[in-house]
Amino acid sequence: MTSSFYLNLSKDLSLILDDADEYNVIIKVGENENTKEFRAHSVILRARSPYFKGALSSYWVTKKDDMIMFNKPNIKPDIFNMILRYIYTGELNLTEQLSEDILRLLIASDELLLEELVKFLQEYLIEQRKNWVHENFVFVLNTVCSLTSCKILQDHCFETICFDPELLLASDSFLKLDKDILYDLLERDDLLIQEIVVWDHLIKWGIEQTPGLGSLNCDRNKWNNEDYGALKETLNEFIPLIRFTEISLDDFNYKIKTYKDIIPNQIYEEIERFYYKITKDTLPTIFNISPRIGKLDSKIIKPKLAKIIINWIDKKDSFTLRYKFNLIYRGSIDGISTESFKNKCKGQVESLVLVKVKQINKIFGGYSSIGFNSIGDSLLRVYNGNLRFYHSSDNFVFSFENDEDTQDMKISRVKNHNKAIYDYHTTGFDFGFNSLFMYHDQCLYANNDDFNYESNINTNVIHDIEEIETFIVTKQ
Repeated sequence: MTSSFYLNLSKDLSLILDDADEYNVIIKVGENENTKEFRAHSVILRARSPYFKGALSSYWVTKKDDMIMFNKPNIKPDIFNMILRYIYTGELNLTEQLSEDILRLLIASDELLLEELVKFLQEYLIEQRKNWVHENFVFVLNTVCSLTSCKILQDHCFETICFDPELLLASDSFLKLDKDILYDLLERDDLLIQEIVVWDHLIKWGIEQTPGLGSLNCDRNKWNNEDYGALKETLNEFIPLIRFTEISLDDFNYKIKTYKDIIPNQIYEEIERFYYKITKDTLPTIFNISPRIGKLDSKIIKPKLAKIIINWIDKKDSFTLRYKFNLIYRGSIDGISTESFKNKCKGQVESLVLVKVKQINKIFGGYSSIGFNSIGDSLLRVYNGNLRFYHSSDNFVFSFENDEDTQDMKISRVKNHNKAIYDYHTTGFDFGFNSLFMYHDQCLYANNDDFNYESNINTNVIHDIEEIETFIVTKQ
């Protein structure tokens, strides 16, 4: 048996820090009048920080009278004091700290490669300083945009914007958005906003970012070819991210055509063909980006996988219609049982079910254009006692290896249209009798012994359900 005595260890190391006995490093932090020297021990710094392990090597250090001298002018003394105490004792008290200082602490921790502290500070800001982050998310994003270790905080800010973009667009802070952040934002499929609004604000941002334009030259009627050329250069990488097929013909005529000169010729020609249907093949090929799907309230999959499912529903490889997913059932909230599923997911309605299973990081699902149970008699094809089969030519079942991996995805479409859905009292849902079905409350089967669906996801393994969600699917 191994016993741990971390409390006393932390206290002892705290005494070493406070007394700085036999120190061999002097670290000068801050700049101008706000500077301070800290005394430390190289063996502790190198053991606790990969940054110091390299920085205090014989190739980097400057020594004076056998003392290692080190400068960090970009970190404020009060911030470094918290970092040094964390390095020595593993303790950190943020109760009285300003949110701005916690963000500065995060940046400094990233520079010093303190991964544990970086992860903790991101989660602390999101959970304990949520209101401040929401009120200052542009400042937060601009501050951490180049830090790959701060993805948790970046994703939180992006999700905040996507769910309520008016928070960003209603203020002038949008015009100060870093170009890399704006690019990542416009790439997202879950940005819940009309595409013409995206276009309008992109133009405003571009004008503000272009030298010679902005407040100095805001009257477009006075622009010359050089002005348009400068704006085109500013927005060149962003234009292909606009989902032009989501913009109405009127908005195209009044808001897009006026900026024809900043749009690459090939893209603009395709836009015109699409809007005026010059050829039969009106779907674009160069800028063919599928519509944004808005916020997907799923704990099981990411929007990237939702786009693939939409393509499967449309039976297309690229351009898709816009769909809305309305969550009506979640097992962790409503209870994982056949009874709960049937109560929440009944009626003849287009539906999508997603299932995350235990033990392995795998996701199963199925789309039914007719629903799962209590469908009615209009689509009833086979009825014999308790056997009730319903007709659909659009249904399919599928699997993913995890919540965002598209490398090993599989789909099985219905083959026997008259047995697309089996409605039985002991199953929550049942595609094709046994192609994919929920049985005994929390068990998922996918054996397809009756071959009513294609045999691409078949397995003899009986999976335990960890989470299950159902969405009503509607075209917009």
